[in-house]
Amino acid sequence: MKPPPFHYASPTSVSDAVTLLVEHADEEPRVLAGGQSLVPLMNFRLAQPGYLVDLRRVAGLDTIRHDGEVLVIGAMVRQATAERSPEVALGAPLLAEALHYVAHLPIRNSGTVVGSIAHADPAAELPAVALALDAEMTAVGPQGERRIPAAEFFQGPFTTSLGADEILTAVRLPHVRGGHAFVEFARTHGNFALVGVAALIGVENGRISSAALALSGVAPTPIRLHAAEQALVGAAPEGAAVSAAVDVGTAGLHPAGDLQAGTTTRIDIARAYLRRGIERALDRALDRR
Repeated sequence: MKPPPFHYASPTSVSDAVTLLVEHADEEPRVLAGGQSLVPLMNFRLAQPGYLVDLRRVAGLDTIRHDGEVLVIGAMVRQATAERSPEVALGAPLLAEALHYVAHLPIRNSGTVVGSIAHADPAAELPAVALALDAEMTAVGPQGERRIPAAEFFQGPFTTSLGADEILTAVRLPHVRGGHAFVEFARTHGNFALVGVAALIGVENGRISSAALALSGVAPTPIRLHAAEQALVGAAPEGAAVSAAVDVGTAGLHPAGDLQAGTTTRIDIARAYLRRGIERALDRALDRR
């Protein structure tokens, strides 16, 4: 398959890119970063933008930097670059671990971190990571710059709160101390996961002091398990607390079934991998591995 005809522009600044989105609003323009999600959709004609705005020549979008205790990843930072980055390993180890599960290396060599988040696939790894880390998305539009919390960003399958005339220029990831874990179940490594778990656990004075848990693949968007987090905080880092968190966290799940797995199977996988993610994060928080 090949995409239908479209116009193409490669601006050199964010302001020029935003102007193009505004000027060509009637052509349903789309922003192109790595293209590893958008181009296949266009080839299958599931997406038919009349105008593409390519960001690869925009200066300053391919940087990884620290802003105090926040790691800032620009819109054109490739997934493979972030995966190998010492700054990401130190500032957002959960992201570094999750990137290993994203597709295959040739895809990660072109795909971008921010592009995957903007694509908002409910089965993808990076939206769940952004949600668990309480990330902020930096968006630029005709009215200037704004920051969108991850909790408000994901609106539905492949749908976000980003305006049609806005460009996501960066993701801001707060540094979270403690143990982390990203685990997922897929039929083969690199395939879309049936269930993914992002976990962050802090332990102080023999008690769990903080917890952040997010799931992918079980709802129209990645979801935070606030009730499970509350079940963990204040508890002793033992099996009973983990079991209680798993029970509470999966109690309200109603994932849609498909050819890969039915609803009951997905819930069973979510229970098993949520336990695995919490236990791994706890082990790291306690320096047991």
